[in-house]
Amino acid sequence: MMEGPADLEPKGATWEGIAERIGELAPDLLVTSEMPFGPWVAADPQYDADRAAATVRIHEAGLDALAALGVPAVVSSRPVHAGGRLANAAFALQDGHYTRLHHKQYFPEEPGYFEATWFHAAMDGFEVFEVGGIRLGVQLCTELMFTERARAYGRAGAELIVAPRASSASTRRWLTAGAMAALVSGCYVVSSNRAGRTAAGQVFGGTAFAFQPDGEPLAQTSDTESIVVIEVDPARARAQQSQYPCYVRE
Repeated sequence: MMEGPADLEPKGATWEGIAERIGELAPDLLVTSEMPFGPWVAADPQYDADRAAATVRIHEAGLDALAALGVPAVVSSRPVHAGGRLANAAFALQDGHYTRLHHKQYFPEEPGYFEATWFHAAMDGFEVFEVGGIRLGVQLCTELMFTERARAYGRAGAELIVAPRASSASTRRWLTAGAMAALVSGCYVVSSNRAGRTAAGQVFGGTAFAFQPDGEPLAQTSDTESIVVIEVDPARARAQQSQYPCYVRE
């Protein structure tokens, strides 16, 4: 899990430093922040076709940059053209092979996050996939607030929920959401976030985090470590899913 700097370019000194650190840590699975590259287009209350095309292009370049990391599996999201708007598409790269995982389904519409203006879902979501040898589901940012989706993932046999975010400076409720997602699903929950201030002045809160299948904290990024590696034990998730409250029927 990681904090991705605001307005990150998939090249240059900042990216090279991130790539070097990831190489040192050598994770089996990397979870990035939500749409990690370039300006955050949803800050604009008006949809703009040129800006939409630009963010699609920079994330296409980002695919090559992520593949070049040499990490066996990467989960991220990127904007893709979808009719008259964009879709926020979660995907996996496994040894360079691209797999579509999910389109974001739930969109805020408020200052800094006019996502309903910019995005819609062009495919269904909330399926379980095997990525990097573990069964996982995706909840993109706001979706993490919907615990029924996390609970359904656990019932469907997921062992890990990944939640790429681009959330604001306030982090308390996101930690609560991550803990609850783990508690109701019996899954590990890992969330990465954008961090820092954009050129336009918007602030993202960083604070990537991980929770254990029982909802207890596992790890969190800090001012001195923006990339953290954890160990995930699928057997522990499966065992937790027979425990309270996961076993309780609706």
